[in-house]
Amino acid sequence: MQLEAREVTAGYDRDRDVLRSVSVSVRTGQFVGLLGPNGCGKSTLLRVLTRVLRPRQGTVYLDGRELAHWTSLEIARRIAFVPQQEPATFDFTVRDVVLMGRYPHRARFRGETAADYAIVEQALEACDALELRDRPVTQLSGGEHRRVLLARALAQQTPLLLLDEPTAYLDVTHQVELLVMVRRLCHEENKGAMAALHDLDQAAEFCDWIVLLSQGQVIAEGTPEAVMTPEYLRLAYQAEACIGPNPVTGRPMLLSLRPARRNVESESGGTGYET
Repeated sequence: MQLEAREVTAGYDRDRDVLRSVSVSVRTGQFVGLLGPNGCGKSTLLRVLTRVLRPRQGTVYLDGRELAHWTSLEIARRIAFVPQQEPATFDFTVRDVVLMGRYPHRARFRGETAADYAIVEQALEACDALELRDRPVTQLSGGEHRRVLLARALAQQTPLLLLDEPTAYLDVTHQVELLVMVRRLCHEENKGAMAALHDLDQAAEFCDWIVLLSQGQVIAEGTPEAVMTPEYLRLAYQAEACIGPNPVTGRPMLLSLRPARRNVESESGGTGYET
């Protein structure tokens, strides 16, 4: 199964486009990382790919058919989305929140089955959240809430996962565990995943393919080795990067990073910048 955006332009304000002629794709068996500075359009792109936001121009295809022609239920059975933020405003238990992921698979006028509850337990365990199952989501930390949202997506049992900053609020151990799990789902269970990430080293280590965005456009895409270069990182982040091989895995690794513009004293005695 493949999800593809072709020449997509999208935005929120009438006179401002966040994305401009962006083409990307993700297929089952592949882990794609979206990289780029804040405001470059990563979250907007994920919203377009889930039909939360309609593009102004261009088309999104799911398995070769326009996404606009799929019903919401059909999409929910094929794409699970973990948003960057989702306020916990009601005192649902963690189990109940994850159980919501089973909604697309429930028969009409039928409640949850023993199989649904078993899938929920498995998803919670996979996200190291099983001990949270009886707690209200309003009492969770930010990191705990992220793990619960991911468990809900896993309980949805879709072939495609779209994740907006899935490692936000997580400690480093849970970050790595999550990325290891997503990569395993892609390579061993033939799921496809696309994740907006900020950590360059994590993206290089765990993703099969990287899409680098800057100012609403794709400026590079390819393997981590092809995209994690000083030239592309300078274009995207306005920073000077030194890249080398990870001594353990051989994947590209960020050795140093500094802004391409450094502070200098202005003639007036204030702070200015020079390249």
